[in-house]
Amino acid sequence: MDASDPTGMAHQVQRRWRAREAPDGDFIVFADGSLSVMDLLRLSPPDRVGDVRAERWQWVEALRATEWSAGNWVEVGSVLASHAHDGSRDWAGESADHGSIGWVALTRDDDEGTLEWIATSSWSNPFSAVTLDETTVTAGRVWSFPRHAPQHVEITADPDHPWRG
Repeated sequence: MDASDPTGMAHQVQRRWRAREAPDGDFIVFADGSLSVMDLLRLSPPDRVGDVRAERWQWVEALRATEWSAGNWVEVGSVLASHAHDGSRDWAGESADHGSIGWVALTRDDDEGTLEWIATSSWSNPFSAVTLDETTVTAGRVWSFPRHAPQHVEITADPDHPWRG
């Protein structure tokens, strides 16, 4: 993911990040300008449909695009948590445009806050906590984003609040 390309989609992604905007929907946008369209699946055993304690969530990549346009952009300036580790910083929050939109971003911990990627989810609710280590950005319900392949996110129940969505 090379954020040094000053043209095209990569430039637009960095410009929108500095303006604290991201595409409206379930997406992961990368520094190189590519985008993953994500789909949130809530799965329940047949005998426990509607029981949030039995739900398993998956956020799966449906499509990867190198050229794309967004009809709507949402504000991602409401930061609820941030954490720095070894030259990188993760961010988490909510969009002021709608309370159910949560977002998580990984940036370089430099003067510009150069974006590596940002994930926005229309269904996650705000992410109010975030941690970062050598391999993973972890936020929310517990959404674990591999730093270099965030589209392979894993969602598990929060051990402190196992029945919350």
